[in-house]
Amino acid sequence: MRSSANQKNAEAVSPYLPARGTVEKTVAVTEKERFFSIALETPMDHTPGQFVMVGLPGYGEAPISISSPPSDEPRIELCVRAAGNLTRALHRLNPGDTVWIRGPFGKGFPAREMEGKDIIFIAGGIGLAPMRSLIKTVIGRKKAFGSLTLLYGVKSPEELLFKDELGIWRENGMDVEITVDRPHPSWKGNVGVVTTLIGAREVDETKTVAVIVGPPVMYKYVILSLGNKKLKGTDIYLSLERRMRCGLGKCGHCQIQSVYACQEGPVFRLSDIRHLKEAI
Repeated sequence: MRSSANQKNAEAVSPYLPARGTVEKTVAVTEKERFFSIALETPMDHTPGQFVMVGLPGYGEAPISISSPPSDEPRIELCVRAAGNLTRALHRLNPGDTVWIRGPFGKGFPAREMEGKDIIFIAGGIGLAPMRSLIKTVIGRKKAFGSLTLLYGVKSPEELLFKDELGIWRENGMDVEITVDRPHPSWKGNVGVVTTLIGAREVDETKTVAVIVGPPVMYKYVILSLGNKKLKGTDIYLSLERRMRCGLGKCGHCQIQSVYACQEGPVFRLSDIRHLKEAI
């Protein structure tokens, strides 16, 4: 039989039990989004694209994508949009305050399988937050990959996330293109939806993979644009992190026909879910 000490150790690392996290840093990155660095008691063994359940006593908990790359350091980074009672309460936290973390949950992006390939990252709005984990992972090992491109679309320039990092990624050899739907007079960049950045690009379909994260309305048109570039469904990855609530595959809120996004996703290959009418 397992000793009581071993039982306590197993419980301590269980992703199903909440663990204490301490806010180290919090910064408003837009009017709606706030960035958090949270110290943990032990490192979190996650893959890019996974999520955690973040809770506060009296407010409940919610799924939040991990924005930081895997690390041996006992901390994670999150970007939280104020959209309800819990997330607004998170925005009021200060360094030193406590949050409770469960996870990581779900399946992330298979970065190892992308090695040797050109990667096109396509992000819409807050979709850059979960994508940041994969981008930083890939840039940290950029010699293992081909060319790197980020196509990023937001409604207005004020909604751009990680503005300073966009420049750093360019300096590290990534081609970064940004487009906005509603520019103001000082905006000098591209205007239009993110698919306008795809049409003119030359893509070698034999060695390119695409990663898509954004609002559901964006997916259909981005997938059609990539299909015009002859990318196969096996080379297109997308995150369907939506309507998730428990992280355990029990509540059914994230169910897509027979698939539970919190357990079998949120990251999927397009070829694996193309037949699910509710997915896209």
